[in-house]
Amino acid sequence: MYFEGIIIAIATFLIIGLFHPIVIKSEYYWGTKCWPIFAVLGVALLAASLFISDVLLASIIGVFGCSSLWSILEIFEQKKRVQKGWFPMNPKRKDEYKDAL
Repeated sequence: MYFEGIIIAIATFLIIGLFHPIVIKSEYYWGTKCWPIFAVLGVALLAASLFISDVLLASIIGVFGCSSLWSILEIFEQKKRVQKGWFPMNPKRKDEYKDAL
């Protein structure tokens, strides 16, 4: 039997689940200024996956890279959710939320 598909699916589920709190905490502490970190990490991991011969590892690294790039969008969406009051605002960065809805 070949379990690679199941392993990739479980890893994808866990990686996406891992990025939810990372995005929330990143926006809370650093705001949207941290998006370049996600961009560099995502591009680096996607590039690395091109040079990994093991399909399982390359897939997991690729999913991690894509999730990092997707987090750029989610950082900005998280700011909107904070402005709507759905998530707590960092009181040290109140001035960044002046354009609240």
